[in-house]
Amino acid sequence: MTENKKPQRNFMTLQFSAKSENESFARVTVAAFISQLDPTMDELSDLKTVISEAVTNSIIHGYDGNPDGMVTITAEIIADTVTITVEDKGAGIEDLDLARQPLYTSKPELERSGMGFTIMENFMDEFEVSSEPDSGTSIRMKKRIESKKALYN
Repeated sequence: MTENKKPQRNFMTLQFSAKSENESFARVTVAAFISQLDPTMDELSDLKTVISEAVTNSIIHGYDGNPDGMVTITAEIIADTVTITVEDKGAGIEDLDLARQPLYTSKPELERSGMGFTIMENFMDEFEVSSEPDSGTSIRMKKRIESKKALYN
């Protein structure tokens, strides 16, 4: 007789100063948390990349390099799916449609590629961004980890 099991849930929150040196800390910490799903190297690389992009956007665009700002990351695992949210309380985005266009950057002097949102959207199964000027930005991303599909089908 098979038992009807509820999928396991795990959750973490990470908050840190908006300093560029904390980007790698965030990337490695979230990757370590997600490693419990036994992702492939490609999946792990994609997840690290989206964390880097989201955190860098918060630091450079949200806080304009002001280290007094705080970046918050939450990650939730339910069964084979990870949901990651990266939030700041910085400048926000005035024109979200424009900001989501490939190659658009509000800081061309920093030689930014303008591909952050495009990369995040392409590497994840779901991608949502919400922002209000002077109130901050929230990026919510979701990805199903392929190595766990067989366990939950």
